Amino acid sequence: MSRHVIVTGASRGIGAAIAQYFVAEGDQVVALSRSGVAPSGCAQSFTVDVADSTQVNEAVKSAVAEFGPVDVVVVNAGVTRDGIAMRMSDDQWRDVLSINLDGAFYTARAAMASMVRARSGSIIFIGSISPFMGVPGQANYAAAKAGLVGLARSLAREVASRSVTVNVVAPGLVDTDMTSELGAAKDAMLALIPLGHAGEPSDIAGVVGFLASNHARYITGAVIPVDGGLGLGL
Repeated sequence: MSRHVIVTGASRGIGAAIAQYFVAEGDQVVALSRSGVAPSGCAQSFTVDVADSTQVNEAVKSAVAEFGPVDVVVVNAGVTRDGIAMRMSDDQWRDVLSINLDGAFYTARAAMASMVRARSGSIIFIGSISPFMGVPGQANYAAAKAGLVGLARSLAREVASRSVTVNVVAPGLVDTDMTSELGAAKDAMLALIPLGHAGEPSDIAGVVGFLASNHARYITGAVIPVDGGLGLGL
């Protein structure tokens, strides 16, 4: 049966791959992004700044009105604004926390209401191995992604009695526009990956698809690394 799936940050990279995965499964996919661009086959697309809770609430409300209760929400929207902590500006810190952590909370909160009423659903946060490995220049990003783990586990406790699962997928180095900007740091990370290469967005999408399926209905509060062995299980 077709599911109602919401994916944030769906315009490119990992988010686009995740949206395409669910489209291929025959699901009704609603894409949220700042550009409003969505992969082919998505049922609806909204231009949303996830750091603005009002925009998030309105988009999810519209999606529920059109497609019914949310079955799956994939919280993927994120940005990086790297810099050594001693030189990191307040704006660099706040922008990353606002989008990567505040936006994640706003999105999950907006989607949860319909899941709780329906007594089913899956919330999947796209985290990172960054907070577990320690990456110089990413204090803001690592803090936000670490926050997702605490958020997910708290929510998992809150909604488990309503058969709603909450999990985190933690990608390692994945070939996207975002990681192409890492320069020499990318080469250094590649040298540490046991499998010897970066991942593809589809590698992340496959794990997300599993967590959203009935095969994973007894998994909640988990952090699943998809990193080619870089974190060796975190």
